[in-house]
Amino acid sequence: MLAGGSLPAAKNGLVNNSPAPHEQRARIQSPPRVRVRPDRYSLSARAKAPSFPGIRKTTVFDTVAVLGATGAVGRIMLQLLEERELPVQNWRFLASARSAGKQLTFMGREFHIEELTTGSFAGVDLVLASTPDDVAREFLPAAVAAGATVIDESGYWRMNPEVALVIPEVNPEAALSARGMIASPNCSTTQMVMALKPLHDAARVRRVVVSTYQATSGAGLQGTEDLKAGSRAWLDGKDYRCEAFAHPIAFNAIPQIGSFRDEGYTSEELKMVYETRKILGDESILISPTCVRIPVANCHSECITVETERPVCPAEARELFAAFPGITVQDDAEAGLYPLPSLCDGRDEVFIGRIRRDLSHPNGLNFWCVSDNLRKGAATNAVQIAELLARHRAGQSAG
Repeated sequence: MLAGGSLPAAKNGLVNNSPAPHEQRARIQSPPRVRVRPDRYSLSARAKAPSFPGIRKTTVFDTVAVLGATGAVGRIMLQLLEERELPVQNWRFLASARSAGKQLTFMGREFHIEELTTGSFAGVDLVLASTPDDVAREFLPAAVAAGATVIDESGYWRMNPEVALVIPEVNPEAALSARGMIASPNCSTTQMVMALKPLHDAARVRRVVVSTYQATSGAGLQGTEDLKAGSRAWLDGKDYRCEAFAHPIAFNAIPQIGSFRDEGYTSEELKMVYETRKILGDESILISPTCVRIPVANCHSECITVETERPVCPAEARELFAAFPGITVQDDAEAGLYPLPSLCDGRDEVFIGRIRRDLSHPNGLNFWCVSDNLRKGAATNAVQIAELLARHRAGQSAG
């Protein structure tokens, strides 16, 4: 029986034994074009190949249930599922009694949203859940007990030693050996660990100092509304009371995300410590985080300083980053090329730039990291885990 808890440090992190992909040719991306997006939750116009070109038109999952489809992350999850053609026969959508009975359009069909109960999971193979922690705590164990594999976006189960905490590019084997429950990491953790993994494989990361600059979308739909309405009010000289934040977010920076915990660190900062160690399978990594909410609508940015066992020069770091799946390097100082939240919005990659040696330590490296927190930081990572499971099961069936 699973027993949850969101922050206690795990003693048994999961180790990725797969070889590091460092032999590919480095790619330095040109500046992406600015896109005009009337709906910032819509997919970009980039054409994508189906995610399962090598899988015949057979069903891998008979029934998939989606929890939280109407939230900020849930909306993008549905768009990704439509786009990426997960091989599923039947879809079900579950929500609280408040949303039950409403209609939802998905893949050109109308679906009836069902009320979520502990008995909702009979016959369900896979659950994709983007819910608050209390909902995850109450209902997801019933899904596992009913025989479903659960991919959970909440923070409640991440640090449970019986639950796999997975970034598919980093520790895919943890998902494939999971016992029912798979957790997706916190958004700020995900992009940082994506950046740390190639460095850790090449030179072993010993210490990390990270400052985050996190978008309002990380606080949900209300966070974005607070930014928009608060900015209008500030420009008009009017008062506005934020609902998602303790202080005004417009034209401001709030050095607190989550509640304060031990030693003056917030819950968001401690997630970055504990989750990073668990995913990389290394409890010895020292991590000092500071998390700040800023008035940017979407995409988290991070300033990261890494100390490794041996020196990693900027040129080697660029090669390591560029060879790693899911990372795009934008690093050309003369051209003014580096990752910007406004240009990373709607993208699934983790973007890295401003790569330079740390002047204060011979084994230190500094860089700037930006990623769409609603996509790779949440929805995309969950869907990629589902794709990983689908490929594995399809391979087993073919064998």
